[in-house]
Amino acid sequence: MASSGDAANPASLHLAPTVRNLIDQTSLKWIFVGGKGGVGKTTCSCSLAILLAKHRENVLLISTDPAHNVSDAFKQKFTKYPTLVEGYSNLFAMEIDPQVQSKPEEIEDMAQTEEDDLWSSGRKMLFDITNSLPGIDEAMSYAEVMKLVQGLDFSVVVFDTAPTGHTLRLLAFPDIFEQGLTKIVRLKNKIGPLFSQISGMMGMQQGPSDFEQISKKLDDLIPTIRKINEQFHNPEMTTFVGVCIAEFLSLFETERLVQTLAKHGIDIHNIIVNQLVYPSKIHPCSLCGSRKRLQTKYLDQIQDLYEDFNVVKVPLLEDEVRGKESLEKFSEMLITPYTSL
Repeated sequence: MASSGDAANPASLHLAPTVRNLIDQTSLKWIFVGGKGGVGKTTCSCSLAILLAKHRENVLLISTDPAHNVSDAFKQKFTKYPTLVEGYSNLFAMEIDPQVQSKPEEIEDMAQTEEDDLWSSGRKMLFDITNSLPGIDEAMSYAEVMKLVQGLDFSVVVFDTAPTGHTLRLLAFPDIFEQGLTKIVRLKNKIGPLFSQISGMMGMQQGPSDFEQISKKLDDLIPTIRKINEQFHNPEMTTFVGVCIAEFLSLFETERLVQTLAKHGIDIHNIIVNQLVYPSKIHPCSLCGSRKRLQTKYLDQIQDLYEDFNVVKVPLLEDEVRGKESLEKFSEMLITPYTSL
């Protein structure tokens, strides 16, 4: 991945094995943390947010993983609105569900007369049409969240993302959003007049209102989404941090993620290799030694593949990382290279 210019300069191939570069890059607005499930993404994203809170005015940590482990990590319940993390004055967290909670049955329950029943059928048809657009439900959900976040004006936003497939959809949502808008406007222009005629015949004035409301809602979000889309593709404002473990499947997933991000023009130059085994020299362990040899093989491949990345090595810990104190200790290993005893 290094350029020919980098190859000519060996010093450039040995970047600091820390996330200090992310702390120092004050222009960053969006930081995504992701990778294969079970590699410690939440711990890393929480720890990174803690580090940033020590250097930025205010930091927001957003979980887009349906599992919502951020609450477990901090031992504090978070909601879909930014909530101050206990023990901090400038670190906030929120957990969102990337699915729009639509309830078409509520529409049916509203029908009481024949006229209402006709109108209900029209509303249900509109619901079915809009929800048939691929990815539009997630895009609308993300768009609403982004509009909220932009309005609150945090210094930097850290995303604790879902496993890789969901993450790539999150990063692609601005494009999906605009495509969905185009289709909905086209449908509105074709079906809106028909609804107007039916409403007029029945003495109702509500026919085109749903289309207008949807169109207006999307129109209101467009400026925010276009701005965010530009920022997502600006390496000065957005970057991705890959988290993996030194095993085949995790490395394979990480490489797929890196290639996909490069294809979409999204920056990534930090990888955290978590759960590394460092056998005790005083008390040898055959299992630990075996795991060490296996991890060394894949760690060497990681170093070769990502020689122009900041590769952070974090050890496998004896205890789970939960609560402010544990996260603070873990965060220090992201900026101070770990050395085994």
